[in-house]
Amino acid sequence: MSSRFASRRSLARVLCGASFALVCAAVVPGSAFAQSAVPAALTPSEATHVIAALKASGTQIYVCKLDANRQLSWSFKAPSAELYDASGELIVTHSAGPSWAAADGSKITGQVLQQAPSTDMPGSIPQLLLRATNAAGPGMLANVHYVQRLNTHGGVAPTGACTQEGQEGRSPYTAEYVFLG
Repeated sequence: MSSRFASRRSLARVLCGASFALVCAAVVPGSAFAQSAVPAALTPSEATHVIAALKASGTQIYVCKLDANRQLSWSFKAPSAELYDASGELIVTHSAGPSWAAADGSKITGQVLQQAPSTDMPGSIPQLLLRATNAAGPGMLANVHYVQRLNTHGGVAPTGACTQEGQEGRSPYTAEYVFLG
């Protein structure tokens, strides 16, 4: 195992350990955190159980484009993140679509249903509720109906001005992704 991978894995274990229990408590019906931690708009009434609660670390990718006023500005392009379980094992990768691909070969794409501001860190990307669509392959993600992006930190468009059309900017972020069945 390369030292870079081992360092990333160690960091992921530290980040995941403490937050995993909080995320599980926040989405399990009847828990003390269910009402306050997850905005009601991000809690689907049809979800019956948590399939996985994973800690994400990655970047939000932006591209420099001309806006309606013909001015260059940052426009969201895609996420790029790795999602880890409580033991620090890489379980899912997250990319454009938005899409998620599990290590077991299962995949889903998502459609945003609701947004809510990040309550933990103002100035961060919003928390989301997404409906899972286009499931592919048997495995962990096969029975996912909804995805929650919670506890977001960072990820907003770069603060520096974009100066050339097509220029990319990346903003680091962390979040909790909860996959609901």
